[in-house]
Amino acid sequence: MVNGTRDASTMSAWADKYRGAVVEDLDPPPALSVSPITPISNALLSAFERDYTHLTVVDPENRSLLGYLSIPKLKGLLKDGVVVDSDPVHKAMNRFRRRGRRYKVITMETPLEELEAFFEGKGFGDDADGGSEMRPAGEKQDFAVVTDAGRRFVLGVATRADLEEFVKRRP
Repeated sequence: MVNGTRDASTMSAWADKYRGAVVEDLDPPPALSVSPITPISNALLSAFERDYTHLTVVDPENRSLLGYLSIPKLKGLLKDGVVVDSDPVHKAMNRFRRRGRRYKVITMETPLEELEAFFEGKGFGDDADGGSEMRPAGEKQDFAVVTDAGRRFVLGVATRADLEEFVKRRP
């Protein structure tokens, strides 16, 4: 990327790989959200039942996105005795930092080349006013929270693995 624009070789490689596909084409499963006061044991059970690696954490009153729970990280915290399964989720969750940061909004209409760039930590039209994907552009990511365009609802979670599977399935 040069001066905020993609170079032609990157654009053509992504265009060949994704051929105009968007996040909706990944068919991401609906997001599973938990409250910060949900016991860790309940969150783990819900994640295992659906084979999810990340859960979003939302405010129980207004459903605003507070952070996420990484199941692989949680397993390590449990193993190390940092948390116990009866602790509330907020003791193990990763909180989104909202102030003074730029964030990338990921919606169902986001082109897959932008999702890949997000995973790689490359900014594409980052929102200056904060976004539903409450992690800074510029840092490599393993998953993205997918929201509606108005940033009111968490619709799903897309992962690097989802993107890789999509490319493998494409003829």
